[in-house]
Amino acid sequence: MAVSGIQRIDHIAIAVHDIDAALRFYRDTLGIASSVIQDVPSEGVRIAFLPLGGPAGSKIELIQPLDPTNSIGRFLDKHGEGQHHICLQVTDIDAALAELQGAGALVLDQIPRVSAEGRAVFIHPKGTNGVLIELVEVSNKR
Repeated sequence: MAVSGIQRIDHIAIAVHDIDAALRFYRDTLGIASSVIQDVPSEGVRIAFLPLGGPAGSKIELIQPLDPTNSIGRFLDKHGEGQHHICLQVTDIDAALAELQGAGALVLDQIPRVSAEGRAVFIHPKGTNGVLIELVEVSNKR
């Protein structure tokens, strides 16, 4: 059984120690301007979205932990800066979650969580060949 409603790669997330320092490369060297930089207290992170490819394009998401002991802080301690997850946009997060659970996927969320863009669930890397996958139903266009 396949998850229905996958539309596109929404973003690729990169964990960083300091968003401002990371932007010196992405913005100043590559010329990718951020569309938003904001704290997301519910997730314990500061994020910057860097859109590519126009309104329907994908984004790079820089993620900085607000607390060094949260999951992003622990990721940075263990792995250093780098790719954290790949996010796929879906049309219906509730249906996608039910399909994943029905297929026995190792889902980290039993109900969708509120994300910076809408509602999301994460799939454990143990079931995805080592890559943390996020599925998001976008309610806020960035």
